[in-house]
Amino acid sequence: MPVVSLPYKYMEHLCGTDRKTIIDHLPMIGSDIERILEDQVDVEFFPSRVDLYSTEGVARAMRGYLGIETGEEVYQVSPSSITFSVDENLKDVRPYIGSAVIRDINLDNEAIISLMGVQEALHWVVGRGRAKVAIGVHDLDTVIPPFRYYGAPVSRSFVPLDYDREMTLAEIMEEHPKGRDYSHIVKDKPVMPLIEDVNGNVLSFPPIINGELTRVTESSKNLLLDVTGTDERAVMTALKVLCTSLITAGGRCESVTVNGVVMPDLSPAFRDIDVLSCNTLLGTSFSAEEIAEILKKMRYGAEKTGDTRVSIRIPCYRADIMHEWDVYEDVAIGADFSNLDTELPATFTTGCEHPIIALASAIRDICCGLGYLEVMPFTLSNEDVMFTRMQREPDPDALYLLHPISEEQTLVRTDLLPLLLDLLRMNKRRELPQRIFHTGDIVFKQQTFQKLALASTHPGADFSEAYATADALMRELGISYIPEESVDPAFISGRAADIMVDGKKAGTFGEIHPEVLNRFDIDQPVIGIEIFLHHLFPSHQETKY
Repeated sequence: MPVVSLPYKYMEHLCGTDRKTIIDHLPMIGSDIERILEDQVDVEFFPSRVDLYSTEGVARAMRGYLGIETGEEVYQVSPSSITFSVDENLKDVRPYIGSAVIRDINLDNEAIISLMGVQEALHWVVGRGRAKVAIGVHDLDTVIPPFRYYGAPVSRSFVPLDYDREMTLAEIMEEHPKGRDYSHIVKDKPVMPLIEDVNGNVLSFPPIINGELTRVTESSKNLLLDVTGTDERAVMTALKVLCTSLITAGGRCESVTVNGVVMPDLSPAFRDIDVLSCNTLLGTSFSAEEIAEILKKMRYGAEKTGDTRVSIRIPCYRADIMHEWDVYEDVAIGADFSNLDTELPATFTTGCEHPIIALASAIRDICCGLGYLEVMPFTLSNEDVMFTRMQREPDPDALYLLHPISEEQTLVRTDLLPLLLDLLRMNKRRELPQRIFHTGDIVFKQQTFQKLALASTHPGADFSEAYATADALMRELGISYIPEESVDPAFISGRAADIMVDGKKAGTFGEIHPEVLNRFDIDQPVIGIEIFLHHLFPSHQETKY
């Protein structure tokens, strides 16, 4: 989860109250305070609340929670004559773009830092490291509309941000720090996404870098926002969060017409909620009037429409509100959890740690002791990562999503090692060696199991290292095993072994096959280890979830 820095002076100005009051109430709106510093407080919010990734968003929520300003904030979007054209040749490259204009904004240093912070947080959480969504903010007064979003050749050149000379797109991808970090997203595409004005001045090379020409400074008064990506809903979510944050900062929003579509749409969504369902879930007895007032504290528009119904208007930036239960959670937050009655459960039981969870905890300590860093890959993946890149046959019993929101997340992970290789791919520009591990749930043959995977990459990674690591792990666990030659196609033949415990295969270790590394775009040797935890102790084989 991203950590958001909230500078005291700017936060107090936006909230209209003192820092102590703000800090005391931050945990109650769903944050975890990381550290309290002399000039700022660093807090962590859930990934679902992307509207809280800026000082402005937190201030807006805090004003409502503290009763300083309740109810919905109505956002006005004035029309403008600014247009964007989008070329058809980006259809299979990066097809979606959202845009808006923010005028008459006064940006001091703290406001600019907040703007940069929300950009990077959205890049990570909504944008999946810019692959799904990338954001550009430009000084509008340095360029002339209309604007053009099109596919350019790699020979096209401009002056990128933080440089004082022109570079071709190919040079930017090879030499610029941002190019080295994000070129993998577009480098294999037939054309490069580019945004330019009517005179051919380049604003942005998404998802990599903006142009130096449109750099935003404290003297910038009018801003042009561009949000590009591969998922239209995610693009519009990021655009709405940016626009509402900048309006809260004092700006005025104007629309932009993109291929005939006027945006942004900052209007609320409408929904009716049931009072009885809310009270049943929360164990409360709130009336319709009380629920409406509580939701106003959470910055909804809300009115009683009968003794059992409340009509609400959901703010445009609340992309996390998917059904009524999300609203009921906000009722609990707005009512203050400490004001809700507590009672003992009707039944009383004594719990104990599941044997597999105890084993996983011990394994984490061992892996850390072996010099491996624990990572937390996503639970959802896709067939390409799980099977095709690993040279493994697809699992006919894999658990697919009925309505996936993107091609990157179509099934529940069936393995862990492919996800570790994907992480190594994303971090291949980082210093070596890199040694990572993860233990967690997978769905295999329509059942949930716990599995362990480790991966290590550096120029000297070989079978000896894999064998030594697997042997040390099993020795520390006190488990006897026999290595037998493996035929897993994800590993190099003759340089991989299966871990046999009591005559059954518990896992595999060895050198990852070069073709697998090529498919993951990894240019260093990698060793991998994967183990089914329930196979380590046969007596626990039926202890599934």
